[in-house]
Amino acid sequence: MSDRIIRKLFEGRLKAWADARPTKLQIAYEDVAFTPPANGAACLKAFLLPGNTDSEDLEGKHTSYRGVFQVSVVTASGVGRGAAELIADEIAALFPNNMALTEADFAVFVRSPMATAGAIQGDTSTSLPLSFQYRADTF
Repeated sequence: MSDRIIRKLFEGRLKAWADARPTKLQIAYEDVAFTPPANGAACLKAFLLPGNTDSEDLEGKHTSYRGVFQVSVVTASGVGRGAAELIADEIAALFPNNMALTEADFAVFVRSPMATAGAIQGDTSTSLPLSFQYRADTF
């Protein structure tokens, strides 16, 4: 399935960037055990949200994979949104609209600018969700 490749490409780019930052960011991936930083430092949560797979030709050779890639920036509650918004700006620059990521003969495209949703505030942490739409086509 191409969802596996799409996840690998987006998560791989995110991890390379997070590891290369002066202040490295830990990333929580779907269905992988994760312990948040004990010191309340910022971390990320990554989600691939596939939509319905489609075909747009009569022969059935075309397959279109569409969905949303979401990254939540998690910071300590009560410290304001400044740090989370700076990280969000970096992530938006990492995944610009119309960017292509490829593996062999497969390509997935970022199909919308990064969007920020309303923050979700908890007792000890606040999550700032960011997301963009993607599309990949095979023939």
